[in-house]
Amino acid sequence: MKKLTAILVVLVLALASFAVATAEEDTLTFGYIAYQMSDIWNEYSSKAFEYAAEQNGVEVMVLDSGNKIDQSISAMESLIQAEVDGISIFPISPEQAAQLITMANEAGIPITVENTDVAAVSDEDDYIACVGCVYGDIGYAAIKWLAENVEDAKVFYCAGAVGGGVFEAYKEGVDKALEDYADSIELVGLLNSDAWSTEDGLNLTTNFINSGTEFNCIFANNDQLAQGCYQACEEAGIELPIVSTGGSPDAYAFLEDGIEAANMTAPVSIQGIQTFKNLYDYVTEGIVPESKFQSLPVVPVAGDDLGAWIDWSDYAGAYAYVYGE
Repeated sequence: MKKLTAILVVLVLALASFAVATAEEDTLTFGYIAYQMSDIWNEYSSKAFEYAAEQNGVEVMVLDSGNKIDQSISAMESLIQAEVDGISIFPISPEQAAQLITMANEAGIPITVENTDVAAVSDEDDYIACVGCVYGDIGYAAIKWLAENVEDAKVFYCAGAVGGGVFEAYKEGVDKALEDYADSIELVGLLNSDAWSTEDGLNLTTNFINSGTEFNCIFANNDQLAQGCYQACEEAGIELPIVSTGGSPDAYAFLEDGIEAANMTAPVSIQGIQTFKNLYDYVTEGIVPESKFQSLPVVPVAGDDLGAWIDWSDYAGAYAYVYGE
């Protein structure tokens, strides 16, 4: 009897060990290649991706390319070597995205994209989907708001960096709005930043003020630039409305404090959650979204009415929005 009991104990332990091993083997691991984690937009999107992964029992390897092409390639090589089950990339540029997509395809690893539409550089069968802002719509909304809220608007556009596709997409919307609202707004200057930073905003706006060009409002391409624009105007003794984009947590305070007059908000948390869902649904069920590009909503919020605000850090809320809970 004792011998039988001992055999049963061994069998139970063996089965338990097998179950644990099987569970470990079944645990999915996704790779995430960031464009630059010091960029607040990328930071919150990646955190939302990780939040969704946690809700679904998926492990995540987050690698930061630091806005360097060679570093992003090294990150992809590391994920391929780790044999992850799927990869999400936040590209530096469409061309860099195409290169990473090719690498993932050659390794047989499913890949999805956020923040950049890669339809022009990659075959749609090579990636699952793209999630991101339609930057042209945001640029249009910003110029429209200024045209409708600033009398005889003369706008200085403190713009993002050239070459990544984001500024270029914004500019298409800006140009369209300038055409549609030509009777009430004029673009009197445009300067491009290098790093979309507060320092860039300060320096570019200071340079524009010193040029002597008359202007009475600013469109800043993100909240960091907007903060720098405000600092430059404050130092010069100038008070004027500044409109920004994105709706970062800092922007809420900027709107409350009058640093920004309005913000064309976009809930980047939804971007991260939706990107995860696209990858997870494909890896687990082979589901491909009907639309290869999924856009985020644009919600204009003015400083005198913050009721429409959607906070980036509300990952649970974004998860509920995407999953319909």
